[in-house]
Amino acid sequence: MKSNLKLFILVLLLFSCFTTGCSNAMESASKTNDKISVGVLVGTYDDTWRTLVRNQLYQMAEEENIEMSIWNSDSSEDTQSQNVDLLIQKKVDVLVVNPVNSSSSENVINKAKKADIPVIFFNIEPSSEVIQSWDKAYYVGAIAEKSGTMQGQILADYFKENLPVDNTIRYVMLKGPEEYQDAVLRSKYSIQALEKAGFQVSEVATEIADWDRENAKEKMTTILQDYDSEFNCVLANNDDMALGAIDALKSAGYFSGGKYIPVVGVDATSSAQSAVKNGTLLGTVLNDAANQSTAIFELATLLAENNTPNENNITYPITDKQYIWIDYKKVTKEDITSSAE
Repeated sequence: MKSNLKLFILVLLLFSCFTTGCSNAMESASKTNDKISVGVLVGTYDDTWRTLVRNQLYQMAEEENIEMSIWNSDSSEDTQSQNVDLLIQKKVDVLVVNPVNSSSSENVINKAKKADIPVIFFNIEPSSEVIQSWDKAYYVGAIAEKSGTMQGQILADYFKENLPVDNTIRYVMLKGPEEYQDAVLRSKYSIQALEKAGFQVSEVATEIADWDRENAKEKMTTILQDYDSEFNCVLANNDDMALGAIDALKSAGYFSGGKYIPVVGVDATSSAQSAVKNGTLLGTVLNDAANQSTAIFELATLLAENNTPNENNITYPITDKQYIWIDYKKVTKEDITSSAE
């Protein structure tokens, strides 16, 4: 009987130690799960500007000990939709999404809303109806038409000093995909700015080069074969395409021996700024990756902690309760020279 009692007491002690250990293990796991988790979906990694943003987000997450999963959507709506599902299953606190295109954002927001996970869109602006369909949806970016206006103004300033024949600007336009609002608006407003400056404007060629440098080089090479000397400037919806155009123009003998044509882009990437310095790129427009990344990160942190962003807890102004706008800025050789002084 005594031996049975001893055995019973031993079992109780072992059980007590086991359950205490399990409790401590559960507590430890719970503490790990308390770490803020952010899921980031990028439309494609094959884009210099978006690479800047994701690298800066990852660096800030490491510095602040925040768990951040950054996944490539490979320019596929299906891939992005599947990744949204996986991140929701992972129970991230916030979704940060660079949509594959404007129309895909509705699917993303419906899934996020159902899971009650706040979502921040960036770079590709969803329609206002989509954003306003849920009060936990936000957009961080710049007003696209302003970048087009600034491109046109940079070119207008050049042509005021270098008057074109018949006061007519004959342009080549290299565009992003048609489903991208930024591509449409940059194209439209750059031409409007030239017209507003008093110039006649004539389209020589327009090609979609999908934001890609090599694609733009190939398209520009063909344009040179078909229309060389018929155009007097090149507008590109982003710097990668502008640099691709310059690659093709260089191969055709431009930028040496006095043969020149002005090219403008958008983003102000480091490669583009180098091209501005050496005179092959007339100018670009800063799409401020650093400030957009910081705004996204601050907003994501607030939302993960169930805080509503306002003027007292975030660095950047909130417009209409759901938008953070980061201003564009013209970048020309004079701007780079003056900032270096």
